[in-house]
Amino acid sequence: MQPIRLVSGFLTVGLWTLASRLLGFARDIMIAAYLGTGPVAEAFLIAFSLPNMFRRFFAEGAFNMAFVPMFSKKVEGDEYPLDFARDAFTGLATLLIVLTVVATIAMPWLVWAMASGFVGDERFDLAVTYGRIAFPYILFISLAALLSGVLNSIGRFTAAAAAPVLLNILFVTAMILGARAGWSMGLVLSYTVPLAGVAQMALVWIAAHRAGYTLIPRRPRMTPELKRLAAIAAPAALAGGVVQINLLIGRQVASFFDGAVAWLSYADRLYQLPLGVVGIAIGVVLLPDLSRRLRADDTAGGRDAFNRACEMSLAMTIPAAVALMVIPIPLVQVLFQRGAFGADDTMNTALAVAIYGLGLPSFVMQKTLQPLFFAREDTRRPFYIALLSLVVNAAIAIGLSPVIGFVASAIGTTLAGWATVAVLWWLSRSLGEAAQFDDRFRRRLLRTCAAAGAMGGTLWLEWQVMVPWLGMPTLRYIALAVMIVTAMVVYFGVGHLIGAFRLSEFRRAARRG
Repeated sequence: MQPIRLVSGFLTVGLWTLASRLLGFARDIMIAAYLGTGPVAEAFLIAFSLPNMFRRFFAEGAFNMAFVPMFSKKVEGDEYPLDFARDAFTGLATLLIVLTVVATIAMPWLVWAMASGFVGDERFDLAVTYGRIAFPYILFISLAALLSGVLNSIGRFTAAAAAPVLLNILFVTAMILGARAGWSMGLVLSYTVPLAGVAQMALVWIAAHRAGYTLIPRRPRMTPELKRLAAIAAPAALAGGVVQINLLIGRQVASFFDGAVAWLSYADRLYQLPLGVVGIAIGVVLLPDLSRRLRADDTAGGRDAFNRACEMSLAMTIPAAVALMVIPIPLVQVLFQRGAFGADDTMNTALAVAIYGLGLPSFVMQKTLQPLFFAREDTRRPFYIALLSLVVNAAIAIGLSPVIGFVASAIGTTLAGWATVAVLWWLSRSLGEAAQFDDRFRRRLLRTCAAAGAMGGTLWLEWQVMVPWLGMPTLRYIALAVMIVTAMVVYFGVGHLIGAFRLSEFRRAARRG
């Protein structure tokens, strides 16, 4: 994959992810309006986070980080990739069916592990009910993640990137129908979760079938290749488990403060927009590309792909981080403050948004640094790094929460993110030339920061001018849009003039995408 194709693949994934995240905002705006930060909202958010947590642990984390490099190399060497994919599909399905049955039975204990602060009030029973309805989602979405890995490995990014859009379309549709029919909104949302999983899996299964990879479960068998896959995945699974424990720590801290689970969840949605569009897109495209280059001993090409991925990701992420830190109040006020979501909810959510914004570049850089290890089938060192992240996050979130409240969770997440990047970068220096930053990347990084600084100053000035309009029911949308568009013009204009990037690079990549 040439660098321009790497960038165009990134844009394909990024644009579909952007569509999904924008629809996700529509979904969360509706949830905030219908449920606010009350008990039903917090119970559903915990219930929905359970299958998502295990999905990241089994599918997008451990399994895919081990599966994609092995599958990519089999495609490159024409070593029966279809048989390997079918065996992996069957093995994952078997594991997840067992997990789903066990989790459904053990749901009260899982909810307690996620949010022990709920014990003794209505949130606990609601979360158990919603969790049992929503948890089967993990089976369908994890198999969809494996199918997406197959598609990404052969350079077909569109269907896999488009699948998450279905989730948000179904959520929005279900809430509209539920509101008109007078149904319980918590139950409406919970039943929509597994339905969305079926729809997403069906989309990528059809795309894989058309690409020549028809994955149908068969009798499970433990082949030597699956044993190797399991051996590689095990450390990644442990690393994924540590990451999920980090999330558990944050939710546990938040569950002892009324409304905090919802505040952090809505803040999470805001920083996940650039993280999804940039970081996840880069990781999805970069991992199979690096795996193929390493198999072909293309060190120079691997280094160029790695640097261009870092360059592109930070060029898009740093200005987003600055915006989240400079104007978190207008963002939350315009997007969420309506119905049951009040002014106090806005201020608390905005505080978390600003803290997450400070950590955003680190979350994205993890997505570009980790493939350096995973492409070499090295999942052990990321596990040890994840342990360090756990220690940092736990010490800060638990230690500071009695003093500063729920924001300790966001601070712990951000500082743990930067600690992870620092160690990943330090250890990557031993991986050879392909893992080294080149002069172009260093030069452009400084100029990107300068352009983002100019943009941040512009946003702050606009906020001061737009304060009266940001409080008006209709004009606030126009005011926020004007602020964002003006800031983008300043950033891309200054960035182009000082050589942080060339606008023609984005145009060429978009045409190729």
